[in-house]
Amino acid sequence: MFTGLIETLGTVKSINKKGTSILIGIRPDIDLHEVRTGDSVAIDGICLTVEYKQESVLVFSAVRETLNRTTLNTCSIGRRVNLERALRLSDRLDGHFVLGHVDGLGSILSDEDVNGSVLRKITVPKNLQAFMAEKGSVAIDGVSLTIAESTDDSITLSIIPSTLERTNILEKKPGDKVNIECDVIARYLFRFTKFSLTENSSGTEPDSLINKLERFGF
Repeated sequence: MFTGLIETLGTVKSINKKGTSILIGIRPDIDLHEVRTGDSVAIDGICLTVEYKQESVLVFSAVRETLNRTTLNTCSIGRRVNLERALRLSDRLDGHFVLGHVDGLGSILSDEDVNGSVLRKITVPKNLQAFMAEKGSVAIDGVSLTIAESTDDSITLSIIPSTLERTNILEKKPGDKVNIECDVIARYLFRFTKFSLTENSSGTEPDSLINKLERFGF
């Protein structure tokens, strides 16, 4: 589990095919000396496992399913990526709960500079639109961001200068693809309400959603 607060950037140094998977070597900008083989690290919001370390380069394996669902499918040598180590229970949760499981891809539509901040508009796949609530959270390329505006097919994100400085956000331009991970709380609430409205098959009046939430402690 992660927070969406990027620790450092890294540079892709190697990409080697291994069957239908790839081994990708990344050199972090800072020494992540605590990272060991088997640890989880989010690469542009994608949870990958450290296969081994080669001097200052961390090597990860990405399987075909991951490549098909994320921007790793178009990864190239020299690409700059966001890095975040897995959350420790003793850490502050300053972002939001991020699992590193990408739900879909979006495309950058436009960027607007607003006194040093950036308003970025991106497309959202139809099956993810229900999770995009104004003032809610979303992870874009692993970065925890707040949704400033949500429409039927896009969201607008207000990105402050400190986030721009710590991430690879400005290295991507309109037309580029980004990884989208929905807020996990919104995802589970959506599924809970979906089954709450359809589970009663006895012919009796179904329990109201409010009553169900109260019974489950919400």
